[in-house]
Amino acid sequence: MSTPSFLRCLAALAYESLLLLAVIAVGVLLPYILLGALAQVRAEAWSHRLHFFIVLGLYFISFWLHGGQTLAMRTWRLKLIDKNGGPLRPLQALLRYLAAWPGVFCLGIGLLWRFVDPDKQFLHDRIADTRLIRY
Repeated sequence: MSTPSFLRCLAALAYESLLLLAVIAVGVLLPYILLGALAQVRAEAWSHRLHFFIVLGLYFISFWLHGGQTLAMRTWRLKLIDKNGGPLRPLQALLRYLAAWPGVFCLGIGLLWRFVDPDKQFLHDRIADTRLIRY
């Protein structure tokens, strides 16, 4: 077990982005297309955003809690553990998910944090007491 390189993490993030297109298509777009076509229902903009946020949360949190890896993490041999080396607790996974959003979208400060962190962890990992490792 070692800390993965920044390039490996970025490669996994890029691959994760591709996989998320399918998750979004099935979990977010499909229900709205079906509701619009079959029931003639149009959802409000805030409900689209909330639904998007929840679907992505379910994807990440469920994978992190069951094996510590998303599909992209498994491909790039990355694993998420708690700071003591064990599996994540549900609250840790939720906290990591919630903390990742501002860190990624505020000029990527949560990702760049890795360059100043003594353990080379991302800001959301530091906040949630988790560690990303290479196995």
